[in-house]
Amino acid sequence: MTRTTAHAGRTRAFRRLTAVGLAALLAWTLQGPLGSPAGAGPSDTGLKGALDTILSDARLDGGAVSVVVADAATGDTLYQRDSGDRLMPASNTKISTSLAAMAVLGPDHRFRTEVLASTRHRDGVLRGDLYLRGTGDPTTLASDYDRLAARVAAAGVKRVTGRLLADDTRFDRLRFGDSWAADDESAYYAAQISPLTLAPDTDYDAGTVVVQASPAAAVGGRPVVALTPRTDYVRIDNRATTVGAGKPDTLTIERAHGTNTIVISGEIPLQGSPTKEWIAVDEPTGYAAAVFADALAAHGVRVDGPTRLGVKTPATAQLLAGHSSMPLKELMRPFMKLSNNMHAEALTKAMGHETAGSGSWSAGLDTITAYLKKEGVDTAQLRQADGSGLSRKNLFPAAQLARLLVAVQDSPWYADWYASLPVACHADRAIGGTLRTRMCNTPAALNAHAKTGSLTGASALSGYVTDKAGRRLVFSIVLNNYLASSVKSIEDAIVVTLASSDTAAGTIATPAPPTARVSGRDAGLECAWRKPEAAC
Repeated sequence: MTRTTAHAGRTRAFRRLTAVGLAALLAWTLQGPLGSPAGAGPSDTGLKGALDTILSDARLDGGAVSVVVADAATGDTLYQRDSGDRLMPASNTKISTSLAAMAVLGPDHRFRTEVLASTRHRDGVLRGDLYLRGTGDPTTLASDYDRLAARVAAAGVKRVTGRLLADDTRFDRLRFGDSWAADDESAYYAAQISPLTLAPDTDYDAGTVVVQASPAAAVGGRPVVALTPRTDYVRIDNRATTVGAGKPDTLTIERAHGTNTIVISGEIPLQGSPTKEWIAVDEPTGYAAAVFADALAAHGVRVDGPTRLGVKTPATAQLLAGHSSMPLKELMRPFMKLSNNMHAEALTKAMGHETAGSGSWSAGLDTITAYLKKEGVDTAQLRQADGSGLSRKNLFPAAQLARLLVAVQDSPWYADWYASLPVACHADRAIGGTLRTRMCNTPAALNAHAKTGSLTGASALSGYVTDKAGRRLVFSIVLNNYLASSVKSIEDAIVVTLASSDTAAGTIATPAPPTARVSGRDAGLECAWRKPEAAC
């Protein structure tokens, strides 16, 4: 993004301010201290009245609100409502994680998955062990493991007298994030985190398998089950029944606690639509190793010994084949557009390994905190407990999210990161992401670029929009503790009002009353997490 020399100087000066200076500057900008009474802020030029009206929606009664609107070029605050209050940001947590990853790992960072041998092979026989080593790639597909196996075969290996050893030692052994809900154990959006894993499709939901159940050919038959990828790593316990056409579809697919047994139960009507679920596996390292072992066998490579997990590859091992992920600047797209939790956590642990030699959440979160401090964020005012926002321990004030969005604009990789944000009403899922059906037929359509966030009772939207006169704005909206199924239309009404107004001239559009637009099961989740995916 082009920035003037004068503005670049102001940005550098802003970052040199002490913590005391930053607090004083914010208090002066907001014309009142952080955490001041609701509605307090800059003198009312019309914007305050318009946004306060939107936030008076009855769905927020008894709830909590933290909102900031700022000039993207100068950082000057145009509106604030309890901007210092710490609220759950849900997937807006991915803003800090993704920005830190671009800065720490670099936009050209690639994850490597490698196959190595303990000894040289002769006459097609490798008299030793074969190692499969992962470094955190959450985008590895079954086809990638198949290509690795094909290269092992092409290298002349036909038999391995030892074992297949899966090296997942790049990260620690913790598979679940801090305070992730126990009832999400088999939910694909809360899959276990390992540096050696597998995604079933190009949504890159690492650590999951797709299970599809279709009606049998006749009433009374068991549904026909298909897995993607095909694997024996999970076991199917099919208890479901096909019933007559037109009867209710009650079929469910879930993984039994602590196992890799997937239970299919209920009823599916004859000639009805298949039921498809993305199910998180137990121990993704074993899942990846099992799929790779099958690929080796398919390419004529026999492994005599058993598969073992968690074994570190010796320094003397010799490389047979390798696979590189897409560069991080490209991985940012499925990560941010579809709000992919496993990407966020893999990147968090990868940052920990990069900076501290420890692929742990604690090391990764320390790295993110250090990055935020460099960008002028007051990290004493927030808490980040995981990389994705799935943890309900995350607490961010809108003021700090907005400050980060202003500060990051002069980063050399900013354009690539900005391109990863969902775009309002862009019909292409790869561009519009979780905003692709929102704010359509308004001035915010194809204009607002922002990260969504949703958990039960927590919703957020933070990003950028250009107003009617061409002024670029930063906004951060964090809403908590409401009982309604959704408050997304309140967020949309704020952004549409900004896009419809001339904020510099004080010509503010009259906001349209927001109306509820999402209800039903899982309304408290990101729309991209409801598979098969619901309208966002």
